[in-house]
Amino acid sequence: MQTGQTRLLWVLLISFLAASCWSGWQPHDAGTWGMEVAPAGIALAVMVLTRARFPLTSLLYLLVWLHALVLLVGGHYTYAEVPAFNWLRDEFGLARNYYDRVGHLMQGFVPAIAIREILLRNTALKPGKLLFFIIVLMCLGISAAYELVEWLAAVLLGQGADAFLGTQGDVWDTQWDMFCAMIGALAAQLSLARLHDRQLAALSAMK
Repeated sequence: MQTGQTRLLWVLLISFLAASCWSGWQPHDAGTWGMEVAPAGIALAVMVLTRARFPLTSLLYLLVWLHALVLLVGGHYTYAEVPAFNWLRDEFGLARNYYDRVGHLMQGFVPAIAIREILLRNTALKPGKLLFFIIVLMCLGISAAYELVEWLAAVLLGQGADAFLGTQGDVWDTQWDMFCAMIGALAAQLSLARLHDRQLAALSAMK
């Protein structure tokens, strides 16, 4: 692994741990915090355990870190109460706190590059329309699975799941969440595919 990427990984790891400590210090709701930040902890464990035999591109590591920060902020405040987005809501007369939409946009944006990397490195698929379409469908599948988890939480926890669901009274919240994930998957591929291809080529050349 290149020295430059190693330094990057240490910076990302240390800043993630610092953000995790802040996020976990007196969160709005401890149970909600645990459910919201669990994916970040799982992702960290997977990347640490697989780094030696399956190192990722610097782009993907950076994107996962960004997604983790979104989760940590949402977990600390709950997605319906992030202060900056409360200010935006009040300042511009918006219907709700839209930080939840940011989270679901990232739920499509980051997995799109992760899926793209895994498929290009482990299958016969090549960059092109078929790969693009498969990635979008897989991101929508991930989003739908997450909505099922939210539904299960609502069934098991009742009112206790309100902060985790973050619907804020929007009957179309589930559909908006999946739409945001789809937009994220499209945007990630359209904006980052070329950079990702260059980093994949460099990673392959290092083997």
